[in-house]
Amino acid sequence: MRTTLMRLAGSALAFAAFPAAAQTVAITNAKLVVGDGSAPVEGGTVVIRDGRVVAAGAGVAAPAGMRVIDAGGRWVSPGIVAGFSRVGLVDVDGVRETDDSAAADSVFNASLDIAPAVNWRGQAITLNRSEGITRAVIVPDTGASIFGGQGAMIDLGNDTSPITRARNALFEARDYARNPASFNDRGKDALLTRADAAALVPVVNGQQKLLIKVDRALDIQVVLGLKREMPALDIVLVGAVEGWMVAREIAAAGVPVIANALADLPADFDQLGATQSNVGRMVAAGVTVAIGNVDDNEARQARHVKQFAGNLVALTRVPGATGLDWGQAFATISSKPAEIMGMGGELGSLRPGRRGDVVIWDADPLEIGATPTAVFIDGVEQPLGNRQLRLRDRYLDPKEGALPKAYQH
Repeated sequence: MRTTLMRLAGSALAFAAFPAAAQTVAITNAKLVVGDGSAPVEGGTVVIRDGRVVAAGAGVAAPAGMRVIDAGGRWVSPGIVAGFSRVGLVDVDGVRETDDSAAADSVFNASLDIAPAVNWRGQAITLNRSEGITRAVIVPDTGASIFGGQGAMIDLGNDTSPITRARNALFEARDYARNPASFNDRGKDALLTRADAAALVPVVNGQQKLLIKVDRALDIQVVLGLKREMPALDIVLVGAVEGWMVAREIAAAGVPVIANALADLPADFDQLGATQSNVGRMVAAGVTVAIGNVDDNEARQARHVKQFAGNLVALTRVPGATGLDWGQAFATISSKPAEIMGMGGELGSLRPGRRGDVVIWDADPLEIGATPTAVFIDGVEQPLGNRQLRLRDRYLDPKEGALPKAYQH
């Protein structure tokens, strides 16, 4: 079975504290997207107090004395949650020292924690924040190992604390959990180091999620069999290109999926059943699905999930294809990834009590070219500048003598 295993989550771990500058603000006169799968609401208002959503919907009044932003009828939504990425782990692809997506030379795998490697000042963070991405599930690359290590949910805020929640074979880990003292006797026949076995104990006990990269329908059935054999496992399928072929089985097992939206051509023999209708068919079968950049420029372009969700809407107008309606599609990049990672009570929608991650758009956020005019993370308004915009402005109308020397002729 050609699968790669990675894991995230950990419900017992504490959330990072809100930034000190969390704001109290009401955004009114909005085409409001709650993000829970429902349709947009005209004339809506969202109220954020001390970094949390306290009310959202039509007929909500802005409290007296609160800062009010008139959206002027523009789209307002929860921040986008990138369901699968490596944003903040890679700066320059060709420079190994700036690539912290994997630790190929380490003897440890499952116990590796990538949270300290997240570069909150990286260009990928600023670029994707300016495109309305407020949170991202980041996962390490596996390198030569079956386990990649500990991932995290991060925010893309302009501050020094990006970690929202950190995430510190399976049968050996289960044996270790039952009798840690005996693990030293396994010697060179052990598949895991003692540290890796200890790190996997919360996984076999169901306290942490196990993300499994798998595409072929047959392999998905094998993973579901593992779930039956070890029912405590909290499994999330990643990729699942042929998931539509066994969608009823996935739904019956209660296993969610983080998929690419439009994997319509097979990249290898594990994806011969690839179809644009994969996500739509899985959702129709009752599978909980989020979309992400799975093996698709995941270190840079988390922002592409907006377009991918829009493509799922467009599929509803293609004869013979199965897509999603607008509310369902937006949920795949907002509430669904948050729910899958066990954080639906905190992120991904504008329901009361959720974190104040809100974006004001200049157009339908699922249309190409839509741009945020304001982004709030934990109720804090964020800067929207990035290197691409600065380069655009610098060379949009170059003046004589203003260019660097290398450009003078």
